[in-house]
Amino acid sequence: MSDQKDYSGFNVALMAFSFWGLIPLYFKLLSHVPPTEVLGHRVLWSVVLLFGLMLIKRQLPQFLAILKSPATMAWLSLSAVLVAANWLGFIWGVSNNRVLQTSLGYFINPLLSVLLGFVFLGERLNKTQLLAVALAAIAVIIQTIMLGEVPWLSLGIAGSFGLYGLIRKRTVVSALPGLAFETLFLLPIALIYFTTLYQSGDYHFRMDDPATSVLLALAGFVTTFPLICFNMAAKKLPLSTLGLMQYIVPTMSFLFGVFLFKEPFTQAQLICFGIIWIALIIFSTDSLRQHRKTERQLADSSSDSVNTTKEKTVNS
Repeated sequence: MSDQKDYSGFNVALMAFSFWGLIPLYFKLLSHVPPTEVLGHRVLWSVVLLFGLMLIKRQLPQFLAILKSPATMAWLSLSAVLVAANWLGFIWGVSNNRVLQTSLGYFINPLLSVLLGFVFLGERLNKTQLLAVALAAIAVIIQTIMLGEVPWLSLGIAGSFGLYGLIRKRTVVSALPGLAFETLFLLPIALIYFTTLYQSGDYHFRMDDPATSVLLALAGFVTTFPLICFNMAAKKLPLSTLGLMQYIVPTMSFLFGVFLFKEPFTQAQLICFGIIWIALIIFSTDSLRQHRKTERQLADSSSDSVNTTKEKTVNS
């Protein structure tokens, strides 16, 4: 049963990260809309979609249970702030031709997730994994020195999403109701912002621009689908495994940034990305070795158990 559960977690994680990898293409189509307005629509339409899904799946009682737990609401409120910061940073990066910086953030994030799992969840961090984390830190320092500025966007994206994953893993709540609470927590701020926009007349969701309006309305699906998959996977997989699979997102963003969006790729960025890729190769190789070792131990244990049972049967 546990193998089936892990396989299910792997599938939904793969679906989430592949979908996230394509999102820069979506936000490029909305680059003429201010990032804060796009974020507001992500929140608004996500609330509508999530509560509709909860009614269909009859999970509204689980949402109401969250409202009866002040501790759960406090943690989900914090995770809501973190995911909103992550969304805003990513949208701003794509809209302002900083896709490579967002890619760097998501390359750093898996290693940061491993470190967070070690510090807060007691997950093991061996010397090889520690080396990989150290190399990522060195890469950021080198880029900072060569470019003369700290890559705040990359670090902000990595930190906000790493902490978000940590909180959601530690919070005992189903994926759909939990995400519904997070977006509902952010909704009042979005509505106040929209009121200000409509009073000034400077808004983009309007009848005379149906293409933009449809794209903004799709923000609910674009936001909700991969996050539901991620939150489901976070309950079934170790944080280190989620970190490993997150390579899909920055790889796709990196390819889009360099080959599709033609963003400048400096020598400093090449060195930084190169060191982080080496770190990820080291970490991935070690993770694969550990996984195979665990599989062999489980196989040996199962074989010993079968032999012991046979011996008891013969002796009896």
